[in-house]
Amino acid sequence: MKIGVIADTHAQTIEDIPWSVMNALKGVDLIIHAGDFTDRAVLDGLRDIVEVRAVHGNMDSGELRRMLPDKRTIDVEGKQIGLVHGSGGPWGIAERVRPLFGEVDMIIFGHSHLSCNEYIRGTLMFNPGRARDSFGIVTVEKEIKAEIIRV
Repeated sequence: MKIGVIADTHAQTIEDIPWSVMNALKGVDLIIHAGDFTDRAVLDGLRDIVEVRAVHGNMDSGELRRMLPDKRTIDVEGKQIGLVHGSGGPWGIAERVRPLFGEVDMIIFGHSHLSCNEYIRGTLMFNPGRARDSFGIVTVEKEIKAEIIRV
């Protein structure tokens, strides 16, 4: 399964997301958004492309906070993926979000606007970065392969 991963879109409309990101998302099986859409129109626009799994972030509207959880675990092809926005300063965020989940294969997070693609204590920690700068493509088969793509 091919997954497009974005976070921190900070957009009012789907048109505010860079064309290169939107073009890449048209070729995925699932979109995962790690929060800070800002407005529901962005979530709705992404749902027009393909199924979306998401959490809310600290900058999201009250409507989105009511619609989306602050953290969740997703099963993809038998792999467990934790999803959370994150909080606090950018430095050390991967270490802070790791304890929020038990045994998972991957944790996707946002908030810091800094991309991350590294293993911490056996778990792949992945932050696609701010959507205006970068996004991620994750392939889940027997193994999880993750790539940060710069805009």
